[in-house]
Amino acid sequence: MTSPSPTAVPAVPEVVEGGWLVVVDPQVVFADPATSPWGSPLWASVVPRIVELAAAYGPERTVVTRFVADSSLGGSWGPYYEDWPFALVDDGDPLYAVVPELAHAAVHVVTAGTFGKWPVLRDVVGDDAHLTVTGVSTDCCVLSTVLPAADAGATVRVVASGCAGSTVENHERALGAMALYAPQVTIT
Repeated sequence: MTSPSPTAVPAVPEVVEGGWLVVVDPQVVFADPATSPWGSPLWASVVPRIVELAAAYGPERTVVTRFVADSSLGGSWGPYYEDWPFALVDDGDPLYAVVPELAHAAVHVVTAGTFGKWPVLRDVVGDDAHLTVTGVSTDCCVLSTVLPAADAGATVRVVASGCAGSTVENHERALGAMALYAPQVTIT
């Protein structure tokens, strides 16, 4: 499976009546590899698409998720943060700010200390939601949000040209994994 190149991006997918746009973790920490080791080299090429989708859905039907490190989670998170101590900063640190292009795109903003956002997202969109998903990183937080949402009964459409992976190869692998969940998950 291949996603469209940034120069051959198709038109914005049709807005699903009653559906939600979910923008996964559009934060400074993921937006620029020069700012953070978690920064996606693909982010700059997809943010215009996400802005376009957010305008089409409007702020009332758009949800922005945020990842904020939570050292109190325990378990496998302990060794994770031993590898990534830079991330253990307060929620208000500029590293966790939503990028300026999307800072006012959504009325609903949900924050979690885990990769997957479905548990907190479900509180906003409901159980049988129709979701159009974009964001970063395709191979981490997007994947970890999409699969539990679909498993719980949500209908999920992932906009490949609106997602940024840690690498092109990892982006493609994640899209391929999510495509295995058709028809609950579709890749556009």
